[in-house]
Amino acid sequence: MATITFSSPIMKRDKTVYAVAGNTDTILGLAEEHGIPIPFECRDGNCGSCLIEVTYLEDKPKMAVALTEKEKARLKELKKVTQKEITEAEVNDLPPHYRLACQYIARHEDIRITFTGEPGGA
Repeated sequence: MATITFSSPIMKRDKTVYAVAGNTDTILGLAEEHGIPIPFECRDGNCGSCLIEVTYLEDKPKMAVALTEKEKARLKELKKVTQKEITEAEVNDLPPHYRLACQYIARHEDIRITFTGEPGGA
């Protein structure tokens, strides 16, 4: 089970939710289900408005799903990842700190999701 804590200046307090093992909801889907106001426009990785910062809270190998091609392109355009970070993600399974909530699926790991509340800001 994943423990996901959402944090944003637009929220009164942090909120922690649990994603059951095998759940394939994206972070955006989980946020909507629990009333967490991550901004979004397209749900498809094209706009970048659901930019989040991910902090892993455990010192164990990361299990995040790989970046999609759309996510790579958008994060590079937003200058939130470098080609080196993308290579590290693909070759060594070291996910970057910035992701798109509509593309990222949490696995069995404890994470903190931070977002500004402004579209495209993390």
